[in-house]
Amino acid sequence: MPGKTTSASTPRITKFTNCRLLRGSSLVEQDLWIDSLTGKILKDQEAFYELHLSPDEIIDLGGRILAPGLIDTQLNGAQGFDFSVPCATKAEYDEGLRLVNQGLARTGVTSYLPTVVSSTPEVYWQVLPSLGPTAATHHAQDGAESLGAHVEGPFISPGRNGIHKPDVLRAAQTYDDLIHCYGASNLTPPTPHTSPIKMITAAPEVGNMMAQIPHITDSGIIYSIGHSDATYEQAVSATHQGARMITHLFNAMRPFYHRNPGVFGLLGQSERRRPFYGVIADGIHLHPTSIKIAYNAHPDGLVLVTDAMRLCGLPDGVYEWTNGERIVKTGARLTLEGSDKIAGSSATLIECVNNFRRWSGASTADAINAATAVPARLLGLEKVKGCLDAGADADLVVLGESDDPYSGPTLTVDQVWKFGVKIHDADKVATVAV
Repeated sequence: MPGKTTSASTPRITKFTNCRLLRGSSLVEQDLWIDSLTGKILKDQEAFYELHLSPDEIIDLGGRILAPGLIDTQLNGAQGFDFSVPCATKAEYDEGLRLVNQGLARTGVTSYLPTVVSSTPEVYWQVLPSLGPTAATHHAQDGAESLGAHVEGPFISPGRNGIHKPDVLRAAQTYDDLIHCYGASNLTPPTPHTSPIKMITAAPEVGNMMAQIPHITDSGIIYSIGHSDATYEQAVSATHQGARMITHLFNAMRPFYHRNPGVFGLLGQSERRRPFYGVIADGIHLHPTSIKIAYNAHPDGLVLVTDAMRLCGLPDGVYEWTNGERIVKTGARLTLEGSDKIAGSSATLIECVNNFRRWSGASTADAINAATAVPARLLGLEKVKGCLDAGADADLVVLGESDDPYSGPTLTVDQVWKFGVKIHDADKVATVAV
């Protein structure tokens, strides 16, 4: 909660100067004012001339980029913690979440959707109440903030399950089947649009899921097509029913074929019908050219995601997964033991931004937008997150630029701010007290 993040030593009004702000598809040389008491970005002219406010500190960013905090809409875990694995007590689970939130913040991620893979109903009933939106109680020092859970499965195609355990997969015939699986209070709470669940990934062709899409979207939940063997025609029907997203495009879905483009064909629809789509730009899940093709087909809908697992930051080796199988970690590559099936990503979101910028030809501003403004628009938070407009949450990242001799220009996370309070400083950017 922004009003509870400040202390006597926390400056209230901070002015950033000598910086380049992310404004649409451009980087603009302009100052930015923020307020740690409200946790919001200020309208600087109004703050100075009408409200007669003066900065408590001025930060000279030396020409660096000031951007909104990054938003990850598909994250399975981090810091050794897996959202899909219940703990013995709620306190133990919440401690795992705390470590994830603080670890994510150091990578520039200030908001995210904790993702639960295909599981039994008992797992959803136990973990989802802890994964709902936390804005009302969140403190800046808590780190990254949950925007609601992303449940990936279990209503997915058995033939496109990836590493999701086949034994827990289901087919819904009625909406009651979804309620039983996820839990009534997690799916359809008394107050509309307050469900712990923000997004559901499901295959529209499995069971009678197509008929359930309007029920899902009427609850304020985003329906995403994923882990699906849907034909192009079935995918189009799903968008007519309300589907607005494609989960990790190209991965775990019917491949593109010239006589049946499958789910990928949705990117060729009219602008009104084209959904958003997730892309894992880690160099493992997709070939760089596949990413470039998708981006050129629908640049405004590309959402960078990590699909990161709890193994992020852990040494290489073999690790137990949630279903009794094991995952092999070799650098950033995670595979199911005994196969070549990709088991998720261990790249950070800023690494995906850098890769995407190199491979797609997108400008620096548009590469950052794919992890800020575009996911915010998908989530219906475009005036709150993912932008630097007055009144938006003061979730910020200060990005430096270095020149890697092997991969070229690279963005680095130098500072992170949450609700107007600095929570990470990699190199002590110069601050001037006023």
